[in-house]
Amino acid sequence: MGLKQFDPKHECKTKLRKGDEVVVLSGRSRGVVAKIDRIDRKKSRVYLEGKHFLKKHTKPTEVSEGGILEKPAALHISKVALVDPETKKATKIGYRKDGDQKVRFARKSGVLVPNPQ
Repeated sequence: MGLKQFDPKHECKTKLRKGDEVVVLSGRSRGVVAKIDRIDRKKSRVYLEGKHFLKKHTKPTEVSEGGILEKPAALHISKVALVDPETKKATKIGYRKDGDQKVRFARKSGVLVPNPQ
């Protein structure tokens, strides 16, 4: 089975945003709380700030010296969940109308989730 071609109709839809504080639900980084650095919607992946690195072994070349480099690794978007601002536990995100604005809220506690800066 080869690689799938990207179809713009099937781009990952998510309620998470860059700067949101999330908790890792499974894998070797389970339980880690970090902010989202970037979201790759085409591959359904998220990158976390300062967490979840891979070690890459490189040979020395004329340009760079060799060694073990740490490179940020991506996590599948289903493996992270937003941290509830009130309970500090994983929660889903919902939308509701607040006046004439559409706002995000934590489904467990019902607290509004502020937009990340």
